[in-house]
Amino acid sequence: MPTTTLKIIGMTSDDCLRSVMNAIQDLPCIAYVEVSLATGEATIEHTAMVAESDIRQCIEDAGFPTE
Repeated sequence: MPTTTLKIIGMTSDDCLRSVMNAIQDLPCIAYVEVSLATGEATIEHTAMVAESDIRQCIEDAGFPTE
């Protein structure tokens, strides 16, 4: 199962963390999500049916740019 790790810019609180988690979990075919406020990174396990660009887009749609 593919794993994608992304650096997320602008997360400053637990509310930000929840917004990012909810955005990612709303995508289909997501198996596991871990988002760290301390490191600003998200690690996502997903099937091949979900592209990294889809994950980036949903995070950015939630208001958080990615690197």
